[in-house]
Amino acid sequence: MAQYQISVDSKLLQQLFLGNSQDAGVAALLESVLNQVLQAQASEQLAAEPYERTEDRQGYRNGTYPHQLTTRVGTITLRVPRIRNGKFSTELFARYQRSEQALVLALMEMVVNGISTRKVTQITEELCGTEFSKSTVSDLCKRLDPIVNAWNNRSLRDSRYPFVIVDALVLKVREEGRVRARGVMLAYGVNADGYREILGLKLGDSESEASWSEFFSWLKIRDLRGVDLIVSDHHGGLVRAIRTHFQGVTWQRCQTHFMRNILDATPKTLQEELYPRVRAILDAPDMDTARMLLQQVLEAYEAKAPKAMSILEAGFEDATAVLMFPERYRKRLRTTNGMERLNEEIRRRERVIRIFPNRESVVRLIGALLMEIDEKWTSGKKYLEMTEYLEWQQTQVQERKTAKVTHIR
Repeated sequence: MAQYQISVDSKLLQQLFLGNSQDAGVAALLESVLNQVLQAQASEQLAAEPYERTEDRQGYRNGTYPHQLTTRVGTITLRVPRIRNGKFSTELFARYQRSEQALVLALMEMVVNGISTRKVTQITEELCGTEFSKSTVSDLCKRLDPIVNAWNNRSLRDSRYPFVIVDALVLKVREEGRVRARGVMLAYGVNADGYREILGLKLGDSESEASWSEFFSWLKIRDLRGVDLIVSDHHGGLVRAIRTHFQGVTWQRCQTHFMRNILDATPKTLQEELYPRVRAILDAPDMDTARMLLQQVLEAYEAKAPKAMSILEAGFEDATAVLMFPERYRKRLRTTNGMERLNEEIRRRERVIRIFPNRESVVRLIGALLMEIDEKWTSGKKYLEMTEYLEWQQTQVQERKTAKVTHIR
């Protein structure tokens, strides 16, 4: 069997990914070459060729899995090696993921529109060279935008999403010659199989109730269903929109934000003392215990920290809503911390852009990034084991039916 030693010049890769060739033969060649590179890297990581017997072997192959990679010469299928009892790692394609393409495109748009900073111009020239026109940028956008938009508007009909987490972040976007602050609304759900899925993003004029209502209507048009719990912070417009569009669904106020609100209203000399008392309320095993601890804290601090106690008492029911669910699910459903980590990934790229050149570039860049994260989530480990929850849910339904029959009699 012939063996190949392959050397791939980074400039050649850049030309293939960002060049103008549309030849299907180039795509086939690229696919073949890169798959051979992946196999060579697997051999290097394992210190052994396939079926080779050697004392230096570091592990064994366990087949491959397909990975779609979008390039400037078309979408190619890579056969990524699996390593038994380990993880195969490669940096070869990191620069050419869809999110990176979207980032480069945003930078290029800024250059061709004459609104780039010196730093952006330097980065873009280093990545793409100095010779590209508006038509080149437009053509690149036309290739990536349909992929992102199709994913962002896909039907959600095939799954039920008992748990949904929502949040928003504010970005600067250039519109009609002015820089405006715009809200990006995001949601991810945990499906009935226990995997996280990013449900979508939408760019709004603000974080108002109207913008959130439009976002939730859009999710429902795409057949979002089976929602039992929504987790978010206490933004007024957001909460009102949740209660309008998801009547009967439990709302969990993010405990991280809730605790921060309480401590911000607490005298500094009492913050360290009060924190574990409030934490004990939120960590209570049941609502009765939580209410008992609440009364104790209110009595102890009502005179010393009246503003904080007012926030605690007013938000108690919403911040402890998760206590009605089985205990094993509470830790991951009581905060929006998972969404905050998503936001930080977005911010890393935003710090390069600073001001997006247009609304389309926002959806393209964030959407491409979220697509890649979504692929990792849905092909990785389960976020929650849902068997106990689904059994508990059936018990709750049966108890409500029994109570209704008893009441009628």
